[in-house]
Amino acid sequence: MFKLWKKKPQEDAARPMPAAAVDAPASAPAPVPLAAARGWRERLADSGFARGLAGLFSRNARLDDALLDELETTLISADVGVATASALVEDLRQRMHRREFADADALLDALRVALLALLAPVARTLQPTGASPFVVLVVGVNGVGKTTTIGKLARRWRDEGREVLLAAGDTFRAAAVAQLQAWGERNQVTVIGQGQGADAASVIYDALQAARARGIDVLIADTAGRLHTQGGLMDELAKIRRVLGKLDPAAPHEVLLVIDGTTGQNAISQVRLFREAAGVSGLVVTKLDGSAKGGVVFALAREFGLPIRYVGLGESATDLRAFDPQAFVDGLLPERLGAG
Repeated sequence: MFKLWKKKPQEDAARPMPAAAVDAPASAPAPVPLAAARGWRERLADSGFARGLAGLFSRNARLDDALLDELETTLISADVGVATASALVEDLRQRMHRREFADADALLDALRVALLALLAPVARTLQPTGASPFVVLVVGVNGVGKTTTIGKLARRWRDEGREVLLAAGDTFRAAAVAQLQAWGERNQVTVIGQGQGADAASVIYDALQAARARGIDVLIADTAGRLHTQGGLMDELAKIRRVLGKLDPAAPHEVLLVIDGTTGQNAISQVRLFREAAGVSGLVVTKLDGSAKGGVVFALAREFGLPIRYVGLGESATDLRAFDPQAFVDGLLPERLGAG
């Protein structure tokens, strides 16, 4: 593990950090340009949501109550949630009985519009401006892709010409600091941290001091991949906020909660508890390209109205996409009846 060399901000501005906590070596090759990103429909095609709806409309093209009953079951199975699915289908049912739909294709179009209406208000990409440094605290339970998300955010903002610094605040897990350092080297971004068992609030506080001294634009702070049932670790998040406030009363300026798209309805309880402990201000939903059912995005939008900043649609850096509700909905729904 590597250590942060503590010193006054004035000294930090004048002298480099020790070798283990500096930028990647000057001799490191420039990052290889990223390949063209695959489309949303291609990425989402294997989701439970997309497969369920494609199958439903391909085998049951008759516009009747049975189709709507099956649609409601499909939505609930895809983690949209009972309340959200029921509200969507009841509205469609009433409109069908008023003869607003000529056929099942028209109902599919109406479903597309209704789903988009749920997501449009929460589609707000994060712009790390208005403070220098802009402090982003990244939180989430174990295994959601939190550190990977931090690495991809660092790449995104560095490519936009911003100076980025990473704080290795996950001192709970042995390999966490090394994992974040690997992302830093890959992106040629400085990582500041200490060792396993160090006080996370102290690590992030020191990183903010360094960021201010160096004129950094964005500080992204990792935190332990805590389980939301572990009260002591949740208390640590509140402590981090208090400690940062001693240097900048407005920090952190964004608290991003990373949610695993395969989590299902458990994501609701995660958001509720993390919002209480850490003041979550935005969401990142990962792993939507694999076995995730995808519907939890709609449940989160309806339940909390928190901005969905980004979604993870794959492993490469470009696969952390700014959330685009139109592309997301179009990727989940068949283009027409019988289309997969």
